[in-house]
Amino acid sequence: MKSAARFAVVLVTTPNLRVARKLAGAVLDARLAACANLVPGLESHYVWQGKRERTREVLTVMKTTRKQLAALEALVVELHPYDTPEFLTLTLSQGNARYLKWITESVGMTRSSPVPAAKTRKLRRVRVG
Repeated sequence: MKSAARFAVVLVTTPNLRVARKLAGAVLDARLAACANLVPGLESHYVWQGKRERTREVLTVMKTTRKQLAALEALVVELHPYDTPEFLTLTLSQGNARYLKWITESVGMTRSSPVPAAKTRKLRRVRVG
């Protein structure tokens, strides 16, 4: 494990998968996050303008560096259909060194300057259970 103080996880809810996919694509194209996980089927309960509400939403979980947070928030607010979009940042204490390196290499780059192939590793999916 390595210190992850320079990294953050950002939570954003959206009204549906179409919006979540559009937002994730824009964020990844701008290199403001290394990854965006879309979690459909979320049921949110909240009070809005004095009225209790219940809504189906999609949770988007983004991994990024703290350095990218201001630009990431600006893009989310610009593209999001809600008047007051959720944008919550979770600070991290530790993480896998290779994964943190991948986040660092993935954000802040332009499409014309990808990570050299020799330094890129395909992320393995491990099935649990």
